[in-house]
Amino acid sequence: MALKDPKYDKPIQLRKTRRPKQLAVINQSGCTGCQVCIDFCPADCILIVPGPDPANPTVHRLVEVDLPRCIGCTLCAKYCPWLTIEMLDFDEGYRKAEEWTIRSVLGEIVEPVPAETGAPRRRAAAHAAVE
Repeated sequence: MALKDPKYDKPIQLRKTRRPKQLAVINQSGCTGCQVCIDFCPADCILIVPGPDPANPTVHRLVEVDLPRCIGCTLCAKYCPWLTIEMLDFDEGYRKAEEWTIRSVLGEIVEPVPAETGAPRRRAAAHAAVE
């Protein structure tokens, strides 16, 4: 998942030649927003999703993995105290991320780049971003 922003072009382009075998996917229904995973992520790809109440965004916040930036290191899944992060195969990770995401800060979902084709396909996000 990524916003259509120039800073994401390089990670997306790298997926054409090398991509991790697995991706970290957070099941947000079990996430408490403790943010322990953020401390362990060497790729800095885990983002804070504000809570549903715009008047108090720090209550009931969650975390989300920016999949094009994930390197598949497994540290977040290893240290998640609630066991809500799973390491899934690359293609399955994108499918499950869409299914398990309740709230997102990423405005547009970038589908995985098949190894034999060019640019990634873009489509509208299934879940509206929290403003």
